[in-house]
Amino acid sequence: MGVSAGGSAGVPEPVATEMRRTAAELLGHVSSYADDMLDYILERIPEAGADDDLLGLTLGSCSSNLEAALSMVRHGIDVSAATAPVTALEHARAMAARGYSVDVMLRFYRTGHAYFSERVLAGLSDLVSDPALALAVVAGLQRYAFAYIDRISSEVAAEYVAELERMQNRARAARTDAVRGLIAGDHLDLRRAELTLSHRLTGWQTAFLCWTDREDADLVGLGTAIGKHLGSPHPLLVPDGAQALWGWVSTTRAPEVTAEEIARLSERVPETVRITIGTPAQGAQGFRSSHAQAQRGRRIVELADRASPVTSYPDIALVDTMSGDLDLARGFVAAELGALAVLGQREDEERRAMLAVLDAQGGLAAAAEELGVHRNTVLQRVRRAEERRGRAANERVAELHAALRLVHALGPVVLVPKA
Repeated sequence: MGVSAGGSAGVPEPVATEMRRTAAELLGHVSSYADDMLDYILERIPEAGADDDLLGLTLGSCSSNLEAALSMVRHGIDVSAATAPVTALEHARAMAARGYSVDVMLRFYRTGHAYFSERVLAGLSDLVSDPALALAVVAGLQRYAFAYIDRISSEVAAEYVAELERMQNRARAARTDAVRGLIAGDHLDLRRAELTLSHRLTGWQTAFLCWTDREDADLVGLGTAIGKHLGSPHPLLVPDGAQALWGWVSTTRAPEVTAEEIARLSERVPETVRITIGTPAQGAQGFRSSHAQAQRGRRIVELADRASPVTSYPDIALVDTMSGDLDLARGFVAAELGALAVLGQREDEERRAMLAVLDAQGGLAAAAEELGVHRNTVLQRVRRAEERRGRAANERVAELHAALRLVHALGPVVLVPKA
């Protein structure tokens, strides 16, 4: 026996006829049944009465589904033609908007079916005098009701999911607009922006940027880990396409972005990902400036093809400042380093030795320890570097140090090949 109310699908004609007559009788009391069904649902699902709008939609869904199903039976319409009533779809959207799970929403339909079985079908003996025929009618209506609910619940579940996606898209769009407005320096209601972003704009703001050339990298998970490392378990994360992520943490104190902290964080970063961290700064201005630094840091990392997985902006701030015009930077390096501004292994060793000495403020022992060579080796390399440069290391020290820093960060980008 099928689920059709007509004479098809194995339902005997006498039973189908009695089902249609019974459905017509029940239709005359739909309003009363809907009120009773609402009370039945409220007893079992308190969420149905959360507010007047939802209560009204629940009643409307009860009434429209009862009327639709009984009308289809009355006119012999196969259950495969059933579609969710407008009020049922609106009820699904309302449940999604209020944050209820899809399981709670589907309980409405399971509970409504239970009501139909317990109270409506239980009273059919008063409408069908022949006990055997009444039993067949009850069985037929029960099968029809089950098939109807199964079909409708799939539709309303799909509408629930669609509404969630619409809400999430609206929320993402609002978050993106707020973030871009802050970055652009637009005049925004900061309190409203905080609510939209779920992110405090007071205190210290530290921005970071993650990117990769892989499609399978979990940048969101990595962004969350970076946030925790910087002192916030819930960082603000905004995807920038599929292979990049913007992030911010808001803290009451400026995070410690020391070399040791960078090294510890680097251990947790996949080889295919690079991260830049802006300088912590306060308020909405800090939100903007720290992000700008993280973005500029990406330029330096990509320009220099840096191997380090994590780069803190203060470590490359000088290079960023001096490399905005690469032609100008190359000219500066050539003027300050002379023949030392040439690609080559020996030149590289000599430049590194001279830089280590300048970093150590002239200390050969400290420079040797940094380079992992003997102090005499450092001294020899510095002397050869001075010869190539054409002037002593104590001449134009600030300019020399800056030029060496540029080469150390950008390498071949600001050097010339050997003739």
